Amino acid sequence: MTKDKRKFILVGLGEILWDMLPDGKQLGGAPANFAYHAQALGGRGVVVSCIGSDELGKEILSRLKALGLESGYIGEDENHPTGTVTVELDEMGRPNYTIHENVAWDCIVCNRGLLDLASRVDAVCYGSLCQRSEVSRSTIREFLGTTRSDCLRVFDINLRQSYFSKEIVDTMLKMSNVLKLNDEELPVVGDLLGFGGSETDVLSRLAEVYELRMIALTRGADGSRLYAQGAESSCRGFAAKVADTVGAGDSFTAAMTLGLLYGKGLDWINEFSNRLASFVCSQSGATPGLPDWLTAEFGEAGIKSME
Repeated sequence: MTKDKRKFILVGLGEILWDMLPDGKQLGGAPANFAYHAQALGGRGVVVSCIGSDELGKEILSRLKALGLESGYIGEDENHPTGTVTVELDEMGRPNYTIHENVAWDCIVCNRGLLDLASRVDAVCYGSLCQRSEVSRSTIREFLGTTRSDCLRVFDINLRQSYFSKEIVDTMLKMSNVLKLNDEELPVVGDLLGFGGSETDVLSRLAEVYELRMIALTRGADGSRLYAQGAESSCRGFAAKVADTVGAGDSFTAAMTLGLLYGKGLDWINEFSNRLASFVCSQSGATPGLPDWLTAEFGEAGIKSME
């Protein structure tokens, strides 16, 4: 089977918005970033979200077209503006977010087209933020409930401000088979769910209680740890001159998910995902063009895995 005949379908489900950075606006939202990097690495990246009937919404559609991403699953809401996030960077390039409320991505409406897509996807990535509204929360859960049993349901938790709760975290973990979170989020999740002890204790408990296929714990410049049904992989971070870290975690999630779909080993997934995230940190914004030495990695692996 040739690569053109079969591409894994990876959906980023949730918020799409403009990150208002100090040097201008950049397309953002973790699910949208995930879909972009999945596509850049050779998959078929699809964004499921909602925009407003405004100029910022039109600019998002234009930007998606320029990035080669389809926009057919992005709804339009006449009563809410396109989402924006004010991003301030500290001296290390780490972002602080002010996430504006009552925007279009809070109003993702489920329909027959979305459920048909859900039945065909190979992986879907979603977080906690988009579930702050009842409409989008209901759509996300219905979408996940329609996926195949072998679909990778990746909960990239992305705890933001106060937009999460024990109920959201617990319910999403029950609907997921892969969890991705960072070293600041792990103790928060542990406290929410009543899982105490060491880092390993909390990871082990999460994997056991929620029957997770894999947990990815990222540590910024210090790399990451993958925990998969008793097997583990640790990887140091790769040095980079940091422009900003916006979208680095989302690129890691996309590479990790494709690695799982292609049947790669934990060490390979961990190293490649870190290399990609490091490159993204060296660029401005969440969706930079990727060099050939990164995008070529999945080409032959993908073809061989599907023959």
